[in-house]
Amino acid sequence: MKKLHVADLKDGDAVTIQLLVREKEVRTSPRTGKSWLELSLADRTGSIPAKMWDNFEPILRTFERDDVVQVRARVKLYNNQKELTLEQILPSTEREYDIADFLPHTPMDMEKLYLTLRESVASVKNPWLQRLLSSIVDDPVIAAKLKRAPAAMTMHHAYLGGLLEHVVSLIGLSRGVASHYPELDSDLLLAGIILHDIGKIDELRYSRAIDYSTEGRLLGHIAIGLLLVREKIKAVPDFPESLAALVEHLILSHHGSHEFGSPALPQFPEAVVLHFLDDVDSKMASMRDTLSSAKDSSIEWSDRNPALRRSLLRKADFLKASK
Repeated sequence: MKKLHVADLKDGDAVTIQLLVREKEVRTSPRTGKSWLELSLADRTGSIPAKMWDNFEPILRTFERDDVVQVRARVKLYNNQKELTLEQILPSTEREYDIADFLPHTPMDMEKLYLTLRESVASVKNPWLQRLLSSIVDDPVIAAKLKRAPAAMTMHHAYLGGLLEHVVSLIGLSRGVASHYPELDSDLLLAGIILHDIGKIDELRYSRAIDYSTEGRLLGHIAIGLLLVREKIKAVPDFPESLAALVEHLILSHHGSHEFGSPALPQFPEAVVLHFLDDVDSKMASMRDTLSSAKDSSIEWSDRNPALRRSLLRKADFLKASK
């Protein structure tokens, strides 16, 4: 297990540390003609820019983006931000590290989340939806991906296990909403929650870095998820076509509008509820991340949240003043 992390680094430290290469580029000053190696290095606690000014040419071909390297470096502040001045870079072999140390991941227990998912599927009373959902969550290939997939690249739950965390959170939200609005079909809503983002297990790559797969870039998670679910529906003999249309509509419409990538607008109550639950859970997760990752939690306003396009107020002192 890694003993030293990006979050531990302090100005002036001389360190030897293993990090994942996120970006790699040789840059040249147009004024002086001098070249240097510029990297973005990371582990699960964050990322840090790094520069190697001299004698970097011999090691350029020994590592690539998404490789893990061991660097000897000094930490310094530049424009009030930490960066590394590199003295040595050595490639690491896979037996020398655990990739989980280098990718952000949910703090929640994956097996407990997955158990909650399976218990929810077991509670479904509609036999067709129960068979469909079981065929997906109990598929060993899909289950393995569900336990690792992020829910997004940057917007929300953008870490290993983020997709399953998001789905289980939505399951909890849906129970209160379904009891408040008895006209909702709770089984159909649950199916939409479990399946709406299922395409993300293949839209994203998350073995050595979190990035889009080629399939994800070409098709997107809505199309990928629709194709996956359609194949699973075909494997259930006599699955009602009308019910299949409802399930597929939930996947196609969950972004809520054409502007945000949905091929269809939500056109029945469960689809509308799915969209708004998905939206509120993703925004809450995004705000939670922004507020918890602050460098100085005593500052009244957070850094700008790129997903919400605004800074966030830390309200605790305002609430204290009113009590």
